[in-house]
Amino acid sequence: MKALLIAVLATTTYSFGQNSAPATPAMAAPGAQSPGSALSQKGYDRIVKEVRHELVMLPRYDVFDDLSYQVSPDGSVTLKGAVVDPTLKKDAENAVKRIEGVERVDNQIQVLPTSPMDDRIRRATYRAIYGNQVLNQYSLRAVPPIHIIVNNGHVTLTGSVSSPMDKQVAEVQAKSVPGVFSVTNDLQVDNGS
Repeated sequence: MKALLIAVLATTTYSFGQNSAPATPAMAAPGAQSPGSALSQKGYDRIVKEVRHELVMLPRYDVFDDLSYQVSPDGSVTLKGAVVDPTLKKDAENAVKRIEGVERVDNQIQVLPTSPMDDRIRRATYRAIYGNQVLNQYSLRAVPPIHIIVNNGHVTLTGSVSSPMDKQVAEVQAKSVPGVFSVTNDLQVDNGS
């Protein structure tokens, strides 16, 4: 049972394009430690919260980047996602390394290739999504929740929206951009739908 619980904890990934943090998996007992782990449930929860805070506060993090992370019960953190600026990848790693209780950082963040075509698609997709009457409410946030990842003409939408209709409208808007080869809609709906 404990081995299964550790496996569940080790595979929980947090993506924070979403407005609310996902529920943290529970350990066997409050304050209990896993075998081979130095983290209590309280320590684990604190690290999850601090990693999210540090990543969201990175100055270069914006709507064209997607960061997610996974915290293991032993205190190691795996960073995932895709960024336009290579400096952001290193900044994310350095910010997470400074968190008390983090034992190791595995930085798997992909740096997207430099491409004038992808830059044009990013700008056009941003205008198509956030200029849409239904979706423009999302543009008012410090980091808008719909992230637009463009890699060689292929667009992936990540983050969160408040309704299934908003998710669908975002996809239609992205598909309307000239030069886009494909659109993958990985947006989550806040209410769990």
